[in-house]
Amino acid sequence: MNTKVVMFVFGTRPEAIKMAPVILELKKHSDMLVPLIVLTGQHKEMLQQVMKVFNLKEDYNLDIMAESQSLSQITTKTIQGLEGVIFREKPDLIVVQGDTSTAFAAGLCAFYNKIPIAHIEAGLRTFDKMSPYPEEVNRKLLSVIADLHFAPTLQSAENLVEEKVPKQTIYCTGNTVIDALYEISARPFDIETLGIPLDPNKKLILVTTHRRESFGDPMKKTCEAIKRLALKYKDQVEVVLPIHKNPIVSSVVNNILGDVSNIHLVEPMDYEPFIHLMKASYIILTDSGGVQEEAPSLGKPVLVLREKTERPEAVMAGTVKLVGMDEELIFQEGEKLLTNKEEYQKMERAINPYGDGKASERIISAILHYFGFTDMKIEEFSPR
Repeated sequence: MNTKVVMFVFGTRPEAIKMAPVILELKKHSDMLVPLIVLTGQHKEMLQQVMKVFNLKEDYNLDIMAESQSLSQITTKTIQGLEGVIFREKPDLIVVQGDTSTAFAAGLCAFYNKIPIAHIEAGLRTFDKMSPYPEEVNRKLLSVIADLHFAPTLQSAENLVEEKVPKQTIYCTGNTVIDALYEISARPFDIETLGIPLDPNKKLILVTTHRRESFGDPMKKTCEAIKRLALKYKDQVEVVLPIHKNPIVSSVVNNILGDVSNIHLVEPMDYEPFIHLMKASYIILTDSGGVQEEAPSLGKPVLVLREKTERPEAVMAGTVKLVGMDEELIFQEGEKLLTNKEEYQKMERAINPYGDGKASERIISAILHYFGFTDMKIEEFSPR
């Protein structure tokens, strides 16, 4: 039996988190599939943290990261670096994840070299090309060139069908982030080892903000709302905000929140402690896509600091609420969750619209079927 080389290309921490369970699942089929890991290095330190957590080692690192580089530079450097690896390794399939510039550039490079492309987390849409920017366009373009589309939810799969993607190439798998979440959250962890002076008698508000469309005035308004919540409920809440390394983010956050005693501005966290901090949180404020998927699985209410989301399932279920970057709305909804138990309980219902922990199994089964190693069509994910 001829084994097939499956090349995984990723460059950011979220991609690594969602790719890791798939790579680990693929390794169980080493008689048929051989993994090849290529990192672009779009994120550097944060990416290596995740690789270490899952005990993975890359085969190639394109190391494209440079300070303040443009999206065009990320794209061109990824294509140029990856092409040399493709010529050398001649992969049978290239797998990309999500909607980053790395994913789009890798998919485009695979297409240029006539190599089949599998897209994990396919079909997410806001239907606004500028929000999130540039992710909405990245993922739409990937849907045009991909050969296998692994949609995390029924809605995502329907989006692809409506765009005339061939039905036989679409698989509803659930999201691999839930696979990763289940494994990591089950590990024992002591929050005190983080070194953050948290009062266990206070409610913890966890905040993450980093998206490009949040830069400038929107991020200032977000920080002002967080400051108001922290000051008004000083005796009741603690806020933890891991600051993204981008100086555009860190300067705003430090200027507005740096002198509030019950707000803890910390370095970006490794994946494992961050998951356990989410578990310990009372509410979460975020503009992250991944956190919108993870938090409902932990029963944590989420206020999404974005105008639109490509993950509507938890919004419809009521565990996630869009508040945009409106200072007054963020403050009001945060206050409501802190003071109104009934409103809180409506949102804390632990539902899981994004997966059951078996997405990676479905993806590898579909790849085995694609190569003709198995006759079995996968049983697709359907939320309970």
